[in-house]
Amino acid sequence: MTRTARPERHTWLLPSHLVEAARTGHDRPEGRPRRTVRDWVVDTVLFLLAAFVGLLAAETSAKYNSGAIALVDQVLGGLAVCSLWLRRRWPTGLAVVLSVVSVVAPAAGGALLAALFSVAVRRPFREVAWIGLLAIAASTVQVFVRPDPDTGVLLGIALGAVLILLVTTWGMLVRSRRQLVEALRDRALRAEAEAELRVEQAQRLAREAIAREMHDVLAHRLTLLSVHAGALEFRPDAPPEQVARAAGVIRDSAHEALQDLREIIGVLRSPGEGAEDRPQPTLATLDTLVSEVREAGMTVVLDSTVTDPEAVPASTGRTVYRIAQEALTNARKHAPGAEVTLTLRGRPGEGLSVDVRNPAPAGPVPPVPGSGQGLIGLTERATLAGGRMEHGPAPDGGFALHAWLPWPA
Repeated sequence: MTRTARPERHTWLLPSHLVEAARTGHDRPEGRPRRTVRDWVVDTVLFLLAAFVGLLAAETSAKYNSGAIALVDQVLGGLAVCSLWLRRRWPTGLAVVLSVVSVVAPAAGGALLAALFSVAVRRPFREVAWIGLLAIAASTVQVFVRPDPDTGVLLGIALGAVLILLVTTWGMLVRSRRQLVEALRDRALRAEAEAELRVEQAQRLAREAIAREMHDVLAHRLTLLSVHAGALEFRPDAPPEQVARAAGVIRDSAHEALQDLREIIGVLRSPGEGAEDRPQPTLATLDTLVSEVREAGMTVVLDSTVTDPEAVPASTGRTVYRIAQEALTNARKHAPGAEVTLTLRGRPGEGLSVDVRNPAPAGPVPPVPGSGQGLIGLTERATLAGGRMEHGPAPDGGFALHAWLPWPA
């Protein structure tokens, strides 16, 4: 199915005539926009005004000149008026030609004024200035070449100069207004594009925060499900009390995972809220996490010198909690049955360090799916908090994780 091409929203990068062409869809092969209804109206009005001024000048010329001169004047005036249809393509050249023609044909004066208006609207001031001076010089010469008995020399020169100055000034005002409107339009388009970028960035950050929260919250629960379900699969002959215990852990973990998932879905459905609006863990809740994994059958040694967890900044404590949660989850997946050591050291002004170590598993480990995105996300989280995190295989074949986070004095 063919889709209709639509112009890009960032049209402030394009020239104004290309913007108009993109909006209307009428792009000319030679790079010029097609004339709009307004353009036709303006061209027609200028054509009629020039024709009216030319008729008045031709009538005056017929009173004081022979029939041949009056006829030539009328023909040149008519050709000059018709040439106005070329003013959009060649405004400067047309103004120069009409200035020369107006010296011998007063009937071309109206067309000259229209051409000067076009030059003032479309060309820079320097070009408008020398074209205007040329037109004033031509009108001055015309007073001597084709004198009008009804007006004197000085009055004729003054009238010609005033008319040319008025027309060029009017055209320059129109050009300035168009430039102002175009600048305001470009500014509005630019502001709209920047607003869209800000909205997209905010949405992307919100999605990343929600995705990170979902991983941090659900990975821990689902890993318990996976490990104990795998144990039941590989040990169908386990004693009934172990099977019952594993089934209880699976049931509790599934219930808590569903509860966490409901909370996150509730956040997604609530406009104006994000994942950070949910109750967040702190360093004071780390003991609860350790107790939970111990109840699931994991051996964890917690060694902490932080005597007052409440004194740790909330953001730092939350980051430490997430690091410990992810490290314990990975140890449970990849080294089941191994003893995990969680060490916390630090004081205000020196920072807070987290070390998680576990030896190599004693036997073969059932394959557990994993992509490593959790550790990558934790590294980014620690960096954003102003700290650092390192992880990798330990010399004894196990796994070690070290993180440091700032703790202001």
